[in-house]
Amino acid sequence: MPKCSFLSFRFGPTDGVSVVAQNWAEVLAGLGFEVSWVAGSFEPGWKSPGETTIVEGLGIGDEQAPNMSELHNALNGQDLVIVENLLSIPLNLAASHAVAEVLRGRPTIIHHHDPPWQREQYSHIEDLPVDDLAWKHVTINELTRREMSARGIDAVTIYNGFNVDVELGNRELTRKRLCIPEETLLVAHPVRAIERKGIDKAIGVTEKLGGTYWISGPAEDNYGPQLVTELSSAKCPVIHLSLENRADIYAAADLIAFPSTWEGFGNPPIEAAIYHRPVFVGNYPVADELRGLGFHWFAVEDTDAMRERLNDAEGLNTLLKHNFNVASRELSSKKMAQRLSNLIIEAGWIHVSS
Repeated sequence: MPKCSFLSFRFGPTDGVSVVAQNWAEVLAGLGFEVSWVAGSFEPGWKSPGETTIVEGLGIGDEQAPNMSELHNALNGQDLVIVENLLSIPLNLAASHAVAEVLRGRPTIIHHHDPPWQREQYSHIEDLPVDDLAWKHVTINELTRREMSARGIDAVTIYNGFNVDVELGNRELTRKRLCIPEETLLVAHPVRAIERKGIDKAIGVTEKLGGTYWISGPAEDNYGPQLVTELSSAKCPVIHLSLENRADIYAAADLIAFPSTWEGFGNPPIEAAIYHRPVFVGNYPVADELRGLGFHWFAVEDTDAMRERLNDAEGLNTLLKHNFNVASRELSSKKMAQRLSNLIIEAGWIHVSS
């Protein structure tokens, strides 16, 4: 049985990169690979089949570079390595340099979620991305693929794939846990609290609609004090509570908030479609690319349209069916799996152990 290892700064239950990696792992397992995981840390709640290995120095902001022997040992015997964002975004350049050196000449997929030039604070970094003849580069959107091509790196786009045959969450029990009556409009923001997520905009929409605002992820990137300020100054009831079961988040919500200023992809609007919930979405570039697939999302400023549709059961049902059909047609796990399988088979990696 061929072996494949996923490698990143961290893996956790709510991180978007980790969620996509888990979906990929299911595809690799279906192709006959034995899957394992290597990272600087694994967050509480991480549940994924396969052995996990922590290598000190791979984590975000780790002060010391990873020990090369430890890194070699962690990847020893792997027929394929999939690097999730660690060779894309400069959150730990020492780790990126070490990983690039270890993987030279080895069958590797470099899965790009956030290249440095797409973030203002990293736009001056030229160390990443790196290339090697043995590697295949995969982007999660066409925008990044074109930008990488302009920088001399060939890549293919594989959109994030989603299971569209989901088990719905428990609305009654989740709202009871949140102390939210059924008649209260609940606006859920299923993200980690960081600057680009537009928390102030999400709160502003909730205020105008007369609802309760719920952010379900933790604060990161030193955003905790700012989050406290935004939540405490909100003119609507607010909830900050994390739940592991994302199905329950969508089941409890009446409207999903996603007013981000930047995303490499943005899973929540697609999840909203799958869980049959309306969503308002920020005007970031990749959102326009995804809208081009056929999704109908509310703009952040369209609170009148949101209110009207939320009070129109028939019109709301038509909207939700449309978005579900688009997600099923364009972004299903099955379609993603076929693209990834084709890449691996065409590279000859499916037979690496033969």
